[in-house]
Amino acid sequence: MIEQKLALTDAAGGARVVHAARPGTLDAVLAKLPRAQADFATASGFSAKAEEVLLLPGEGGVDALFGLGEARGPSVWGALATRLPAGVWRLGEGVESTAEATLGFCLGAYRYAAFKQAKPRPVLVRPDGTTDAQREAQATWMVRDLVNTPANLLGPSELAAAAAELAGSFGATARLIEGEALARDYPTVFAVGNGSERKPVVAQFSWSGAGSSAPLVSLCGKGVVFDSGGYDLKPSAAMLRMKKDMGGAATMLGLARLIMAAQLPVRLEVAIGCVENSVSGRAMRPLDVVRTRRGLAVEIGNTDAEGRLVLCDLLAEASDRKPALLMNAATLTGAARVALGPDLPALFCNDDGWAQSLLGAGARVHDPLWRLPLWDGYDSWLDSPVADLNNVSAKPMAGAITAALFLRRFVAAEVAWAHLDLYAWNDSPRAGRPEGGEAMGMRAAFAAIAERFATG
Repeated sequence: MIEQKLALTDAAGGARVVHAARPGTLDAVLAKLPRAQADFATASGFSAKAEEVLLLPGEGGVDALFGLGEARGPSVWGALATRLPAGVWRLGEGVESTAEATLGFCLGAYRYAAFKQAKPRPVLVRPDGTTDAQREAQATWMVRDLVNTPANLLGPSELAAAAAELAGSFGATARLIEGEALARDYPTVFAVGNGSERKPVVAQFSWSGAGSSAPLVSLCGKGVVFDSGGYDLKPSAAMLRMKKDMGGAATMLGLARLIMAAQLPVRLEVAIGCVENSVSGRAMRPLDVVRTRRGLAVEIGNTDAEGRLVLCDLLAEASDRKPALLMNAATLTGAARVALGPDLPALFCNDDGWAQSLLGAGARVHDPLWRLPLWDGYDSWLDSPVADLNNVSAKPMAGAITAALFLRRFVAAEVAWAHLDLYAWNDSPRAGRPEGGEAMGMRAAFAAIAERFATG
C-alpha cells in the first residue's frame, strides 16, 4: 500500500500561530497575546469551549485561538484539522502537551484519499519531541487506510501482502501459508475462506527487538476482507460496512508497527487470517462439522459466526509457544456493540493483572476499553450433540461472552490472553475521528505492553 504522509511539515516559514485555552486559562493566554488580538477575542465573545475556533487579525494574515473546553485527550485537537484555513500553522500559547496536540491534529487530518482529489488543507509545523505521537498517528492512518479500502481492491492476498510489506519495512520476513499447507495446518481458516474465488491466506511474521530470551508477544487478527454471512446470509443493510470485517487484523498490524517502531525489548510474532466469507458450492454449510488445528471438532451452527473460526487455529498455534502475552482483535460480534456501543471495544482477559494494565493504559491515553467477563457458567451453551463444540451458543443471549468462551477453548490456561471485540469504524465524523475505519484499542494495547516490558 502507498502510505499517506501525515499533515505535518518541517517548513516553518510564514506559518500562522494557533493558541489554545480552556475557560480557566483563557485570561492568562489572552494576557500573552498582542493587545489588539486579545481585545478582538474578548469583543467576539470567545469563551474557550471545546472545538471553538476564532480567527484573529495578525500582521500579514490571521492567527487563531482554539478552545479546549474541559475535554481531555488528543481527540479535541482533531477539530483544528477541519476548522483552520488551509496553510501552514504552528502551535503557540496555552498548549499543555505538544505530543497530544500533534497526535490529535493528525488524527483529525486523516482522509481516505485513494479516489478523491486532495483539497488544500491546514498543515502543522512538526513540534520537537513528538516522535512517539507521530508514530501513533502514522499507525492509525495505516489501520484506517486498510479498513477503508474497498473489498474489491483488498482481498485476502492483498491483505496478506500488506502484512508482508509491513514486516519487510522493519527487517522481518513474512511467511504466507496457502493451498494444501493451509488446509492441513489451519483447517478452520481454510473452511471459512474456501467458499470464495479469492483463496484464503495466513500471513505470519516474527521480529525481535532484543535477544532470544526476551519475552514473547503474540498477536492474532481476524482478517475477513468481506463478510457476506455465507449461507446464513446477512441482509443487504448489514453488508454495507462488511469491508471493515478485517478491522481486527488491521489493528493488530498497527500494534505490531508501534512495537517495532519503538524497538520494544520483546520478541514479536504476528499471525493474520486473511479470508473472504462467501456463498458458493464450496462454502461451508450450517451443521457441517470441521476439524480444528487443536483437534477439536466444531459443528457450524451459523456460517456468519466465521470470525472465531478464523482465529481459533491461529490462537492454538500461538498458545503452544507459551508467549508472555497472547492478544487477538476482531470485529467479532454485534452483541458487543449492543452492550457497549460503537466506541468501546470489549476486553476479555484471563489474567487480572493484564486486564488492569490494559484498562489503565486505555484511560491514560484516551483509547478506552471495557472489560466483560469470561463467565464459566455459559461455557456449556457451546455444547453440540455431534461435535466437541458448536461455533455459536444455543441461547440468544450473551453473544460476545460466548464467542470469547469459544476462543478460550484454544488457549492454554497458563497463557495470559486478551481478546478485543471491536467495531473498527466511526459511523459519523467527530473531532479526531473522521467517518470510516478506525484503530480502536491499539494505542491502549501498545501503552500497556510498553509499560510492562520496557520496565521488565
